Order: sequence, then C-alpha cells, then structure tokens
Amino acid sequence: MQNRIKNITDVLDKNKAEAIEVFDLREKNYFVDYAIIASSLGSRHTIALLDHLKKGIKPEETFNNVDESGDWVVVDLGDILIHIMTAEYRTKYDMETFLSELGKSTGEEW
Repeated sequence: MQNRIKNITDVLDKNKAEAIEVFDLREKNYFVDYAIIASSLGSRHTIALLDHLKKGIKPEETFNNVDESGDWVVVDLGDILIHIMTAEYRTKYDMETFLSELGKSTGEEW
C-alpha cells in the first residue's frame, strides 16, 4: 500500500501539485483506507494533474470513478481516494479538517 501511495504522490509532486497530504483512515469507519489531497495551480492544472495520474499510475491502478470539474477532481481507486483541487476550493471546503477528524495525517512530507 505504501508503494502505491508513494507512486501517486510522486506523480503529483513531479507535476507541480502543492501541499500534498496523505490521511490514514484504516482504523476509522470510512469507505476508503487512505485519502490524498493535493492543490493545483488552477483549473487547467487540476485537469492536467488528472491526466498525469492516468498516465502515471493507471497501468497498476483501476480508476473506479472519476468526478471532475475544473476546480476539483476526485479519483476513486477503491481503497484510496485522491482529491485534487485549486487552492480556493481547498480553502473553501477544508477537507483537511474533515479528514483529520476521521483519521490522522500520516505526517510524512510528500
């Protein structure tokens, strides 16, 4: 699992995603084991990061569902949920607080 998360965060980091955080939700009653949040530089960058993920991890990963708008993309890998959003959306929806209440950040720098 850690290799999968590292691959995802490496693709995001390599393609200029910012403030990447990983939340371990395994011990919580949540529908995924991990959630990853990353900020994009803008709407076009959000979609570009999704494309990079599709190219970079899709051979090994199954994308169960992708919900995308220009400002927020959610990728469901079954046991990992990836949120890519503009800084404005990240501030507005404050997913860190929600996920922190459910589980803990892994505390690792990505």
